[in-house]
Amino acid sequence: MTNEGNREDGRPLTGGALTRARVLDAAARLIGTVGLVRATTKQIAREAGCSEAALYKHFRDKEDIFVRVLRERAPRLAAAVAELPDRAGQGSVPEHLEAVVLIAVPFYRQSFPMAGGLLASPELLAAHRRKLDDAGPHHVSSHLAEYLRAEQRLGRVAADVDPHAAAMLLIGACFHRAFLEVFYAGEAPAEALVPADPEEFAAATVRALVGGIEAPEA
Repeated sequence: MTNEGNREDGRPLTGGALTRARVLDAAARLIGTVGLVRATTKQIAREAGCSEAALYKHFRDKEDIFVRVLRERAPRLAAAVAELPDRAGQGSVPEHLEAVVLIAVPFYRQSFPMAGGLLASPELLAAHRRKLDDAGPHHVSSHLAEYLRAEQRLGRVAADVDPHAAAMLLIGACFHRAFLEVFYAGEAPAEALVPADPEEFAAATVRALVGGIEAPEA
């Protein structure tokens, strides 16, 4: 993953790699402001400071750029969740789940402006599904459920818990939180984002999921 013209190890990008990084940065900015449908490859190239021909040396089309923006410019939610099953038995379950929340909320928050235009266009959505191949969004909850199932086998998650339902509850909470943050755009009423602090939200959400809401006497 690159950022601001640098490689992961901090070394500056050059040549085609730099052009590619600039195109992704420009696409992320434009999609977030004018939307996916209205952001053309010509506009992206202009914003990136390169020719449209140079853009097409690195990307097949606009949908290809969109996929790469999600994979390389958004928080790496899918990768983080995919690694969880191998960590079963290490650390604590709440710690792992809180880490997921702290990645998932910003990922969805950044994805909403881009996904809005995609969902509004059946043609773009179909093209996007084809490009994803077997890397669809359902893998986030399925990998999380796999992790919970592994912890269940180790006796660290209750035997009567449905891992998939628990995974969907956690990811759903993150999705809704991100939606509220995008919807209110810094102008949320006091009761909309509770708790307001991201780490407190992660801890409270995981605590509710792990502890459940049923009173002991019930």
